[in-house]
Amino acid sequence: MGLSCGLVGLPSCGKTVILNAITAAGASSYSGAEMNRAVVNVTDQRLDRLVAMYHPRKVVPATLEIVDIPGLKASPQGNGHGSRLLGHIKDVEALLHVVRCFEDGGIPFEHETIDPVRDIETVDLELMVADSATLENKINHLARRVRAGDKDAIRETTDCAKVRAAVQQGIPARKQNLNAPELASIRECNLVSLKPVLYIANIKTMEDAANRHVIALRQVARAEGTELITICGKDEADISQLEPNEQKVFLRELGLADSSMERLLRAAYRMLGLVNFFTTGEDEVRAWTCRQGDKAPAAAGKIHTDMEKGFIRMEVIRYEDLAELGSEAAVAKAGRQRIEGRQYGVQDGDIVAVLFNGNGRA
Repeated sequence: MGLSCGLVGLPSCGKTVILNAITAAGASSYSGAEMNRAVVNVTDQRLDRLVAMYHPRKVVPATLEIVDIPGLKASPQGNGHGSRLLGHIKDVEALLHVVRCFEDGGIPFEHETIDPVRDIETVDLELMVADSATLENKINHLARRVRAGDKDAIRETTDCAKVRAAVQQGIPARKQNLNAPELASIRECNLVSLKPVLYIANIKTMEDAANRHVIALRQVARAEGTELITICGKDEADISQLEPNEQKVFLRELGLADSSMERLLRAAYRMLGLVNFFTTGEDEVRAWTCRQGDKAPAAAGKIHTDMEKGFIRMEVIRYEDLAELGSEAAVAKAGRQRIEGRQYGVQDGDIVAVLFNGNGRA
């Protein structure tokens, strides 16, 4: 599986329209406890070139999975009525927070006014209520070991209590500047307010792209050190249903060089520090996703866990070299194929073959 993201936002903020714009999934509006899940292929021109070179029997692109839950609205008591739904996004790598940034009395909304800062705080409150309960459960689970004097349990309990206290004061875990030991103590909790957030401004027309609501949302994103992308939700959802060639024409009419899907993916990859690498052959050409600088064994583990456990070495070709010279044999003859060990940090566009214990090579 490639990149996974959770789509969150207030009711009627336009999440379903944004989901359709991003994935062309054709999701319907919904209410209650239903959930949408979409998996889409990540477009990569390098993969297309590799397919043309190898003519494989199977092609597997990198993927983006989006888990979309019904709109969240924290109750006045902050009792976390959305906490159960948030369980669906505990294991995603990032949150895509859709915020309504246009005025239109004809389109219903949760509030009478449009206020991105208020809406972000409302969703964050729901995330924190869920996290407070998760941390409390872990503290209770550790209680017996704490009473027995287990030093690790005492340390983890202290860290969890510290994070929970801050969450209850309205500070999401992602804003608490947690150190490595504290992050280790709460890792298994998969806190939703710890996940990095990419903000999506849902606008009605391209004229809204510089309105005061988008400006306010951009200030929030800048303060958090994250990114904001604007999506003309309804128009891009309609365009996403067209053939690729027609999509480009209509996107240009909106003044956009790329689709919302492409813009979101680039922003998400930057935010999470992700890169794609490739495995090639006549049987299969496949794109894999890992973090920039992941060591060779960890990247090999994306292909198969046995490769990480029994890692010996990695043969590496740069995509640019293969594209320039035309074949692996030509790359090797030019001396541009490398043998890398356990400390090698995998780079974007690497084409790899892994040798590992167990008579394996892939």
